[in-house]
Amino acid sequence: MSISRSLVAEGRGRMALRNLPLPKIPNDYILVKTKAVALNPTDWKHVYYEDCTGCIVGCDYAGVVERVGSEVKKTWKKGDRVAGFTHGCNPMQPEGGAFAEYVIAKGDIQMRIPDSMCFEAACTLGVGLMTVGQNLYKSLQLPLPGQKQELGSGQDESESPSMILINGGATATGSLAIQFANLSGLQVITTCSEANRSFVCERGAEIVLDYHDDQAGKQINEITDDALEMVLDTISTPQSASLCAIAISSGGGSYNALLDVRCPRSDVDTDVSMAYEMVGEPYQMSGKYFEGTPESLAWAASWIDTIEPLLDGHIRPHPYQILSGGLAEIPTGLQLLQEGKVRARKLVYCVD
Repeated sequence: MSISRSLVAEGRGRMALRNLPLPKIPNDYILVKTKAVALNPTDWKHVYYEDCTGCIVGCDYAGVVERVGSEVKKTWKKGDRVAGFTHGCNPMQPEGGAFAEYVIAKGDIQMRIPDSMCFEAACTLGVGLMTVGQNLYKSLQLPLPGQKQELGSGQDESESPSMILINGGATATGSLAIQFANLSGLQVITTCSEANRSFVCERGAEIVLDYHDDQAGKQINEITDDALEMVLDTISTPQSASLCAIAISSGGGSYNALLDVRCPRSDVDTDVSMAYEMVGEPYQMSGKYFEGTPESLAWAASWIDTIEPLLDGHIRPHPYQILSGGLAEIPTGLQLLQEGKVRARKLVYCVD
């Protein structure tokens, strides 16, 4: 087949299905026949707020390997089941989005799908797993999943495990982050609505606060005896940053955000990450140019190798809902996300 039906941005807030030639495969990429795709907030934010006319939309996908570039180091072969993410709506690589019948993806940072997992579940993982890796392990440098925490000077094995606040534990990234922090031996504190309390506890959160409560930040600070030093804020708004600032120890700490939001406290280190950095290539967003680095790509490849075994029974994907209509109905799903009508679940579309 030489044509790939693809969802293309056509000006802010507008998308259309187009029959495009199969994308050319860079030497370090794989070509994938798409089976299912999942929607992320970044997808509608790009379409509605960025100038990405002519770019294929979408990041998260799952499918079957069709071709392998000559410089891909990972041992892919035709027919392998694969999932991961691409950089949709990227003006520097317009054909690189995931919402298409055929997808090109950086070969060394894609994941093998275990036999126990269906395509629909696998397609929900790409951006979320890379974001968790960036924040919990590359930035905050938690022990890798399954490894015992390193004991500090004067610390003995009877001491309580380190604590981390996952602000927004019922989000797709939040629910994954809770599970990984657990696997790294940390005590997880999280915030969510009361309706999602049982869900985040089932994923592994030990202390749960309602983020609607104006006193949530103060309560976390009191519960932790003013000792909380690590935060991943999956909400990343000025309001959520303020909650986290109150929760963090008076001695300072680290605040990790998913958007360009900073902790209002000068004694707290802020780190803002974007999963796109891990592709190791330059990209444009919000009119700004971002340089890719080989170091980021190498770290991402190592991270994927670390987590692949965990996908077979150790990590549970976020709840998802399969919607009918395939690629043609994705704009409706993105509008639902944009309007805030979808909560605590991923929207998934089958492409076949």
